[in-house]
Order: sequence, then C-alpha cells, then structure tokens
Amino acid sequence: MMDTAELIKKVRKIEIKTRRLSRNLFTGGYHSAFKGRGMSFSEVRQYQFGDDIRAIDWNVTARTGEPHIKIFEEERELTVMLLVDVSGSSFFGSSAAFKQEVLTEICALLAFSADNNNDKVGLLLFSDGIELFISPKKGRQHMLRIIRELLNVQPSDRGTDLPGALQYARNVLKKRSVCFVLSDFWADQYEQALKVLSRRHDCIGIHCWDVRERKLPDMGLLKVRDAERGGTAWIDTTDPDLRRSYQERFDENRTAAAAAFRRAGADFLSLRTTDSYASALLQFFEKRARIASH
Repeated sequence: MMDTAELIKKVRKIEIKTRRLSRNLFTGGYHSAFKGRGMSFSEVRQYQFGDDIRAIDWNVTARTGEPHIKIFEEERELTVMLLVDVSGSSFFGSSAAFKQEVLTEICALLAFSADNNNDKVGLLLFSDGIELFISPKKGRQHMLRIIRELLNVQPSDRGTDLPGALQYARNVLKKRSVCFVLSDFWADQYEQALKVLSRRHDCIGIHCWDVRERKLPDMGLLKVRDAERGGTAWIDTTDPDLRRSYQERFDENRTAAAAAFRRAGADFLSLRTTDSYASALLQFFEKRARIASH
C-alpha cells in the first residue's frame, strides 16, 4: 500500500491527464453514445392535431372532458457503473504499465466524462469475491475517491469470479445503468449472468491485455507463475508448438469473450495495454452515436 503523499500525487497526475482527454474528446461523443437510454414522464397537455393517439392520458381526458396526452422526454441523468477485475492476472505487465494501471486510467477517463455530463458513477471491484462497492454519485470528490480506491486496491484473493460480480451488480443497481465491465476475461461460465444483466442494463466489455499474454518470446527456458492459482513451472520457449498453442489459447479466450457479449446484446472492446485507449474509446463512442442517430 502506497503512502498518502504518493497516493495523492498519483491521483492528481491521473486527474490532470484524463480530465484533459475527457474535456477535449469525450463530452460530446459520450453524451451522444448513450442518448437513447430511456424516456421519463414530463407533463400532460391538451391533445393537438397530429399527436400520437397512443399517448392519450385517458384518466385526465375523462376528468376534464377534453383529450390530453402524456409528454415524455429523454432521461438526462445517467448512471455509470464500473465493474473492475482486480484479480491476480490484472497485476501483470511487460511494458510500461500493469494492466491494472491502464484500467485505472480508463476508469478515470470514463468517470470524468460522466462527471462532465452531470452523471452518477459507481465502482465495483472484484476478484474471487466482491472487494469493494461504491454507490453511484456525482461530483469531483467522488470521482477522485474512485481513482484513489483503484490505485490503492489490495485484493484479498487472486481468483476471478466474474459471474458473481455480474450478479452482484444486477442486485444492487435499481435504475437502468451503463455497466462497463473491465477485465482480461480469464473467467468461466459468466455468459448467463451477463445475459441477465444486459436485459436491464447497457453493458460494455473492455478487454485489457498485455502483448506477452498473447505472444511468448523465444528466450530459452523460462520460469512462469500462474498469477491467479499461484503455481510455478518451467517452460521451453524455443518450442514453436508451445508458442503457437500459447497464442491460440489467448485468441480463443478473446474470441469467446467477444462472442459472449455479442450474444448478450452487449458491446465489446479489446485493448492492448500499449494501445491509445483514448482513441479507441473515442471511436467506440462515435460509432455508438452514429447507430443511435439512425
């Protein structure tokens, strides 16, 4: 666990970086991407020629003797829930940053984009169980708390219970929300829980991965450790069949995750830790906005 001064410094650094990105790139795209999230009742007014008769409020019409209709408007307040995998495999990195550090920056960017739009943001950290739940709220101080918790997390377990996290989110979220599920998706049997969550909420999977999880370098005998189960083993990286099967296993897992989200009617975005997550998210928001406008 880092000391308070170091933590404050890191939080501030991430805030400066991601706030600039959210203001410059995301305010418009973010709003447009989630515009069609629902309608809420606004008022009742007298029927006018051309109004949809299906909107007639029959109770008011009967009481006044004149036809009236219900007016609905787009819900302006959005609830964003960040479900973040903090299992052992998220603390892996072969380049400048661990996957968990990249996920923290992505969460900060999403949180500040939501804050710019006056939306609520909540946080759910999970490993083999629920590590932390923060109820959705608004405001800068709340967003900074989310970043602090992500930076300072010390999970009690190494494993990944993704179905449990999805079910927990379904139980605690009473209002329709946008749920970002951030993970490497090395998990089993979560598709049914994802389908159930997606029936009520708008779900987006963000798959974060390191290049060494897909491609082993040819560097002789290598001692490796299972980040979630804790065991170690020696492998011969000069074996081309081993390197090929290693890559195939990764590709199969990513393909399976993308397919599970697609079947659940949810979106899926795969990001390498060295990719520009800002550009990838901007393209994703713009694509959603185009779809929503048609």
